[in-house]
Amino acid sequence: MEVLRNFVRGLRTFGSDVAQGFFEITHNGFALVGLAVVLCAGAAIARPDLRQSVEVELMGWLQQRNVVAVAEPVWQPSEPGAVERATASDPAHLPKQQAAVAFWLSKKYRVAPEPVSALVAEAYEVGRLAKLDPTLILAVMAIESGFNPFAQSTVGAQGLMQVMTRVHTAKYESFGGAMAAFDPLTNLKVGVKILQECIARAGSVEGGLQHYVGAGNSDIGQNYAMKVLAEHARLFQVATGRALPPPVPQTVPAVAPAETPEPTPDTLVSMSSS
Repeated sequence: MEVLRNFVRGLRTFGSDVAQGFFEITHNGFALVGLAVVLCAGAAIARPDLRQSVEVELMGWLQQRNVVAVAEPVWQPSEPGAVERATASDPAHLPKQQAAVAFWLSKKYRVAPEPVSALVAEAYEVGRLAKLDPTLILAVMAIESGFNPFAQSTVGAQGLMQVMTRVHTAKYESFGGAMAAFDPLTNLKVGVKILQECIARAGSVEGGLQHYVGAGNSDIGQNYAMKVLAEHARLFQVATGRALPPPVPQTVPAVAPAETPEPTPDTLVSMSSS
């Protein structure tokens, strides 16, 4: 019995020394993992039944991971109804004269024909109701913003028609509030209403344009009116099918004309009937 106990103690000592030496050599738990893999591989080679069991377990784990990976949500931008918010229409659906105006403006002001087509169609409809020439409305829009619906001048005029939003806030109430100034069609309608009032007050289109820009009967107001009327004449010719030289593409600053002065109290009053 004593001999057996000594043998067991010796075996334990040997095992302890071997384990301590192994850890001192590896200093790393990854060595144990590697050793375990090697031992398992050796066992799998020696025992086909064990290898088959390991393969089944591994395949099951891989399939489970694949299901999890497939189930993870992948962001796909999608909003089918977004097209309803777009201010755009197919130029092919416009009457011939409106389509001609839309393409001419598209080339000159370097904007897409689809949104311009929507604005042209709206200008014709609003112009009919307000009894204003739609090409005059489009000419004001061209000179004021170059068809940039987010344009803002240094004095606070905003949108396509460069409406002074803080002055004409009441006109936006029926459209949900002043933020509607950046909705292209709303800005167009409000701008046309102001233009209509200015023309009625001045008694002429030229005088109305001078009031619209807030410059009154001054050199600045007259120059502005001349620019708008010149563009109006070109658009009218395009709309009536008369031949014009191809428009020269140009980039219009996203602000009101630089020479436009900040409106005085008198001009603000003259423009602010609501």
